[in-house]
Amino acid sequence: MSKRIYIDEDECIGCGSCEEICPEVFKLNEETDKAEVIKPEGGPEELIEEAIETCPVDCIYRAD
Repeated sequence: MSKRIYIDEDECIGCGSCEEICPEVFKLNEETDKAEVIKPEGGPEELIEEAIETCPVDCIYRAD
C-alpha cells in the first residue's frame, strides 16, 4: 500500500509547481492561494516525486 500525499498548507506559498507537474493529484485553491491534494491516495509516482522535489518550500509529504 502506498503512502497518502498531503500538503502543509501553512507552509505552502501557492507557487503552483505541484499542480503544473501533477494535476491529477494537486490543485491550486483559488480562494486560499494554496495548493491542495485532490487525490490523497496518489497517482503517477514519478510525477508525485518530481512535485515533492520541485516544491520550493518542501511542504509536500507522504504519510501512512
